[in-house]
Amino acid sequence: MSGSHSHGAGISSNKMWFATAITFAFCLGEALVGYKSNSLALMADAGHNFADALALALSAFALWIATKPADNKRTFGYHRVGILAALVNAVGLAVMAIVIFWEAIQRLQTPEHVQSTPMIWVALLAIILNSGIAWWLASAAKEDLNIRSAYLHMMGDAAASLGVVIAGIIIAFTSWFIADPIVSIIFALLVLWSSWSIFTESIQMLLEGTPAGMELAEVERTIRAVNGVLDVHDLHVWTVSSGLIACNCHILVSEQSVSSAQKIQAEVAHELEHDFKISHSTIQIEAEDCGGHDHAVLSVQEHGHNHAH
Repeated sequence: MSGSHSHGAGISSNKMWFATAITFAFCLGEALVGYKSNSLALMADAGHNFADALALALSAFALWIATKPADNKRTFGYHRVGILAALVNAVGLAVMAIVIFWEAIQRLQTPEHVQSTPMIWVALLAIILNSGIAWWLASAAKEDLNIRSAYLHMMGDAAASLGVVIAGIIIAFTSWFIADPIVSIIFALLVLWSSWSIFTESIQMLLEGTPAGMELAEVERTIRAVNGVLDVHDLHVWTVSSGLIACNCHILVSEQSVSSAQKIQAEVAHELEHDFKISHSTIQIEAEDCGGHDHAVLSVQEHGHNHAH
């Protein structure tokens, strides 16, 4: 199969690499300030920024490799690299959140002195940086799971930085140092929550589950409604990658010429793409004999809109 698919709604891997470099540079500075100011919340935020940079790098790599054409070994191309990138990002987020949560619990028991001023200013810069990158990714994140995982990384870190600012203000006015680990715990829980949806959606795609929001029974009813289709079975619908949904099925038709049966087949493929955005369908035709019992395969014809087969 060959053909082009839209990936990232215009987000290029070069732009993602640029965002990665900026994020890496910032997280190193943030970690240094966090260490000197003894702020766990700021160091946790720096750790999340580092995870963000890795997520952006992984997403950039996935965007690049997904443009490689299909070959004899990978007939669907490299589209699923983006799903794997999203899964790795989700797992990375969860691991980081657990580490931060554990460290915060330790600090709750023995609160440490924290310098609030550098904590506030660096966190404000982090909000600007992460919000800017998240805004830039927002439109593409609606269509691509890989980019959505990177987008959630950036939004999560912007929210965490806001929490750091609030904790810094509380510490500045009250010297209530316990605010630092409390914010870290809240941040860790938010990160776990945001990573869960990406994790489950990635697993669903890798297990070739029915796309989210699609009812297989409704797909079957649509196929049966096509004039000339007597029955449908062996129906499978799955997501190859974000924006590429595939389907294969067998349809039963009355005895007729191959060309007539192929017209029915083409209409089924058209309805699948129109109603469900299924852009790649393989539909096998089976003919009903005069007795209506045994089925004979008339032809196997693959329909892939926007693809060459």
